[in-house]
Amino acid sequence: MAGGAPRQSTGRANGAAAGGAVLVALDFGRDDHAESRAELRLLAASAGVRVLAVVEGRRSRPDPALFAGSGKVDEVARVCAEAGATLVIFNHDLSPAQQRNLERRLEHRVIDRTTLILDIFAQRASSHEGKVQVELAQLQHLATRLVRGWTHLERQKGGIGLRGPGETQLETDRRLIGRRVKVLKERLEKLGRQRTVQRRARMRGEVLSVSIVGYTNAGKSTLFNALTRAGAYAADQLFATLDTTTRRLFLPPVGSITLSDTVGFIRGLPHTLVAAFRATLEETVHADLLLHVVDASSPTREAQIDEVNKVLAEIGADAIPQLIVCNKIDLNGVGPGVDRDECGTIARVRMSARTGAGLDDLRQALAEAAAAKTESRRARALADTTDVHVT
Repeated sequence: MAGGAPRQSTGRANGAAAGGAVLVALDFGRDDHAESRAELRLLAASAGVRVLAVVEGRRSRPDPALFAGSGKVDEVARVCAEAGATLVIFNHDLSPAQQRNLERRLEHRVIDRTTLILDIFAQRASSHEGKVQVELAQLQHLATRLVRGWTHLERQKGGIGLRGPGETQLETDRRLIGRRVKVLKERLEKLGRQRTVQRRARMRGEVLSVSIVGYTNAGKSTLFNALTRAGAYAADQLFATLDTTTRRLFLPPVGSITLSDTVGFIRGLPHTLVAAFRATLEETVHADLLLHVVDASSPTREAQIDEVNKVLAEIGADAIPQLIVCNKIDLNGVGPGVDRDECGTIARVRMSARTGAGLDDLRQALAEAAAAKTESRRARALADTTDVHVT
């Protein structure tokens, strides 16, 4: 990475998995184990990793030294040898000590779920802000793993002019990472201020601001394209979209609204990523309405809704009104339509962004929300005028 930060091997899945990977998914009795294991396969595929085998097992709790038991680690080693794997990916967060012990025991590169997700984000980030956010998240995650020590810096530069008086290699590494993290945070703050100015300019127009949120691969970008014809990148893979895109959408007879496409969420989304992407996710925090896109064909859609709401609460967007969009109804045979709440407001739309079925129902729901905002603004203006006359 540029800017003076040490270039330590961060567990990049792509380069380390040239010969393929073995996935390790242990069951600790959680109800979502099967779904989490399936997601690990999708994450590996999204990172460009060829999955050669999956090792499973049951435990009551992680082993402090190896996460998996000694016998299970021996099984992983045997499977790696038979499959010719060069990388082992755990479907869990490993401590630095566990990762180090596993690599010594297996004699292969070992990464955890968080590192895999960070790798996907690093591959997908295209904008300057996205790249800065990903690098910051990677460095913050890496800083927790410095117990391993980076002797490669001493080999490359001989230590001449690199270490301060009496500094150990570990202290030097921490200082260099800390310096780079400070630079990245300052850069993100500047980009955040620019985004705030742009947002205020849009808000002066008093148009309805809508953000699309949802679990990764729920069809958010496909829906965004269907509504705005923006041509945003959409693919059947996890985290296809990282950079927030905002477009105006004209809805007769209420006029224009702004619609923003945002990064998808997933269970166990690394906190460093949520923190780093906070500037981007501010589009969600300041929205008038959230289009919560749900994959209606997924058997775990309710759990996915809960995971999205957890992240929304973490970034302070849990109080914003939501319109549930049940997408991909073409995959489960459900017909398009709307469900209204007790106040008569459309609360749920059943549709398919891919086929366009139910898209007019969603436009109607957005038009009603925009009209309600206009009416609310007029009521406030009238109240203000009445207060002035009374005074």
